[in-house]
Amino acid sequence: MSGKNPGGTLTKEPPGPADPTLAEQARRGPSKFWLLLPLSILLVMAMGAIGLRTDAQMAVLVLVIVVALVFDYTNGFHDAANAIATSVSTRALTPRAALLMAAVMNMIGALLGVQVAKTVSETISPPSGLHGLTVVAAGVLGAIAWNMITWYFGLPSSSSHALIGGVVGAGLASASGVNWSKVVDKVAIPMVISPVVGFFLAYFFMVALLWTFRRAHPGRVGRRFRIAQTLSAASMALGHGLQDAQKTMGIIVLALVTTGHSDGETVPLWVILACAGALSLGTYAGGWRIMRTLGRKVIELDPPKGFAAEATASVVLYCAAYIWHAPISTTHTITSAIMGVGATKRLSAVRWGVAGNIVAAWVLTMPMAALVAAVVYWLVHLFGA
Repeated sequence: MSGKNPGGTLTKEPPGPADPTLAEQARRGPSKFWLLLPLSILLVMAMGAIGLRTDAQMAVLVLVIVVALVFDYTNGFHDAANAIATSVSTRALTPRAALLMAAVMNMIGALLGVQVAKTVSETISPPSGLHGLTVVAAGVLGAIAWNMITWYFGLPSSSSHALIGGVVGAGLASASGVNWSKVVDKVAIPMVISPVVGFFLAYFFMVALLWTFRRAHPGRVGRRFRIAQTLSAASMALGHGLQDAQKTMGIIVLALVTTGHSDGETVPLWVILACAGALSLGTYAGGWRIMRTLGRKVIELDPPKGFAAEATASVVLYCAAYIWHAPISTTHTITSAIMGVGATKRLSAVRWGVAGNIVAAWVLTMPMAALVAAVVYWLVHLFGA
């Protein structure tokens, strides 16, 4: 909105070539992934069935905890892009530096609260003992499978709703009690509201920035916002740890409750530390494919837009965690915020075709994760009965 730049951005820099390291990394992926995922699921199912037949409750409990931590790890590299895609795409941070910062902030965020974890642990009431453990394990496996599918295709779907969908699907398949009021009030409604709030909050915040700096020198503003963006990216990563690590904590607490090792009122310290560590390691492993989608395909970002998107998304994440105790999606929130800042330039600046694919993945996440979880539960019980 400056006189020299009628396009609606605060900076005017010639577009540089795509970061070769990012492009190379985005094309990378474990070539044997599609073999590894079904083999891993089959192994867990087989061990669950053996546990049911031999009444090895402690062994199955350890297995469920390991599976939950694996989900936490996949959540880290699947959602690493949420915190750092905008910073990397605007070259405010290098990819590796951004990942290291995100991993550290994820760890810190995971230690700052447990209210979201308690919400997740109360979504279903599985039976006690081994039967309840198989329900929890099936739910987590459904979430992992959907996470891997959307990661492979570079779609920023929600790990949070994959996990909730998986747990609810396994609960329905096992005829467990599902706390529908909790699912609707704390999951479904925030799932719809948080992206809408993120879009409009980012839009109006970006308008305010454009108006405030309308007479400033574009180059100087761009340099300053690159510095500011390192802070907003750290804030976003902290919110990601605050939200996403707690969801896995809730699953482990649910498993401990079914075996009588917890009353569900508190989260043990070892659970908090284990989930924080797994999420941080996964984040450092990187989510290059999804980073490319968020950072380049939805909207071409500059530092002011990246700062506005990350700052507003962080506010939404903190409010959801501390005020409503709702497990909202960091993916939904940052993606809608990116669209909001892009719309301040012009509506056509947002690549709505890519955005439509992302929304389709959002809509499919809960039912598809629930379906996979239900199938896993039925198969485990078929062979473990």
